[in-house]
Amino acid sequence: MNAPDDVDLPSDWEDADQPDPRQRRGRKFALLGLGLVAVLVLGVGLVVANYLHGLGNSYEKRTVVQITRGASDGERPEEIEGSGRNILLLGSDKRAPEDAASEGVSGQRSDVMMLVHISDDNKSVYVTSFPRDLYVDVPGHGKDRVNSALAYGGVGLAVTTVENYVGVPIDHVALIDFEGIEGLVDTLGGVDVKIPESFEAQGHQFTEGTQTLNGEEALAFVRERKQFSGGDFQRNRNQQAVLQGIASKLISADTLSDPGKLSSTIESISPYLTTDAGLTGGKMVELGLSMRSVRGSDIHYLSVPHGSPTTTSGGASVVATDEDAMDVLREALRTDDMGTYYAQNAGTY
Repeated sequence: MNAPDDVDLPSDWEDADQPDPRQRRGRKFALLGLGLVAVLVLGVGLVVANYLHGLGNSYEKRTVVQITRGASDGERPEEIEGSGRNILLLGSDKRAPEDAASEGVSGQRSDVMMLVHISDDNKSVYVTSFPRDLYVDVPGHGKDRVNSALAYGGVGLAVTTVENYVGVPIDHVALIDFEGIEGLVDTLGGVDVKIPESFEAQGHQFTEGTQTLNGEEALAFVRERKQFSGGDFQRNRNQQAVLQGIASKLISADTLSDPGKLSSTIESISPYLTTDAGLTGGKMVELGLSMRSVRGSDIHYLSVPHGSPTTTSGGASVVATDEDAMDVLREALRTDDMGTYYAQNAGTY
């Protein structure tokens, strides 16, 4: 990870005047070195020079991939200045073969797919989930479930598929194996999650209301879908609830001001991470500095517009798209008007 003097600091980082206590507190949170965890939950972290190098070494344990487009992928969506940034988050559930077979999962499919839009002013974040069975064009493979792109062509094809569908460029991508989520939650000492209804899964009891989950419980919670009448749609909401719990814990002062906890957090998750080559340690520092004012209340959760579950001509169960509604979302992403979109569509899908 780059040293602090290698990072472009914002213009208000230093001045000759003594800051008031509120400014002092804001700058305390601005000293960032949280690594990819910051992207995964869009929190901000505290890093000082004497352990920045150690955090960087932990972050470098991740896997790095190059994102390129093939001949069949089409043109990349146009980059529009002032339209914010977009990050694709993927979660891959590498379960035992017998468990994967029972869930109809083969290969490395992305059971979690979320598009994170950071507003151009760096003050708001919008996390939009994709149903894993959404039936879209996968370049080079025709129509298929959106989560199949990862199995067909790895992280690069997953990025291309989403870029083509949403009509905006993806700036960065991060893939985490589900075991990494378990380790992250345990490192944070558990997270508070809103449980939609009482149920039991994998030997764990979940009670309606807010419940503190450890890593094993959180993993069981984000995997479960058969217990809910909403199936995968409710599972998407549950995944967002765990992400929200992680974000709240990471943004808390107890985590940010504890160098040891931050270091162990990155250490626990890095081996399970894959990112694009451009998401370097230095880039993460700059990202965190730019988002130092973001708090939990500034992160908003949505779902991609979709139609009803249906079947293909071959009898496969998929989720239909809703192109008219998607065009509205595409325009909001292109014009960085997700605040209006969220106000009009939160809770719709």
